[in-house]
Amino acid sequence: MPDIWLIIILAGALTYLTRAGGHLLLARIGSLPPRLEAALNAVPAAVLTTIVTPILVTGGWPERIAILVCLILSLRLPLIAVVAIGTGFVAAARAAGF
Repeated sequence: MPDIWLIIILAGALTYLTRAGGHLLLARIGSLPPRLEAALNAVPAAVLTTIVTPILVTGGWPERIAILVCLILSLRLPLIAVVAIGTGFVAAARAAGF
């Protein structure tokens, strides 16, 4: 089995285990303490920041423009549409030589 398939299978298994473990833990303890719930609510913003910031600092202009366009579009469009538009924009800009 090529290494990429092993990585995909292991990543899927790990994702499943962490999700199932979370459900089992919540079923056992009932509800989350308010501080833990607040910390978990901050995770998506932290992850998004760690993905976007390096690209804004070291990326080229197509990536920077795509991030700004996606920021504006995300206020009105579904996430999958924003991702598709941003990816298509960067791909088209790179194909055009930018």
